[in-house]
Amino acid sequence: MKKVLSLFILLAVLSVSFSCIDTSKAEVKLITAEEMQSILEQEDVQVIDVRSAEEYDEVHIVNAQNIDINSPTFDEDIIGLDKERPIILYCKGGGRSAKCAKKMQDAGFEKIYDLEGGISRWEHSDKIDLEVKS
Repeated sequence: MKKVLSLFILLAVLSVSFSCIDTSKAEVKLITAEEMQSILEQEDVQVIDVRSAEEYDEVHIVNAQNIDINSPTFDEDIIGLDKERPIILYCKGGGRSAKCAKKMQDAGFEKIYDLEGGISRWEHSDKIDLEVKS
């Protein structure tokens, strides 16, 4: 009887412990340019270009905000963003935006989209609106 009671208490403690683990991390969803356009039309989204200011000045998605992932102030820069509003991230090829998505996930952002292949994959398509330096 003592063993059964001990086992019951152990299971109760374990179930309470595991129920307190935070499983609310946002899932990062890779999206195509077509999916991005649809999201932009349906949701109030924050579009973030995580490339350098120089890259951003050359070409960027219309209405995107530039927050350089490699900036020493990156963590402070994202504090001003709304964690409850969806975010679309992009860079040149997808590497920096994936790194940024992980950081934003850890910071508690709820809905994160990452433009698959970055801007270079979609730069010459008619799927996204770009602002190009003339």
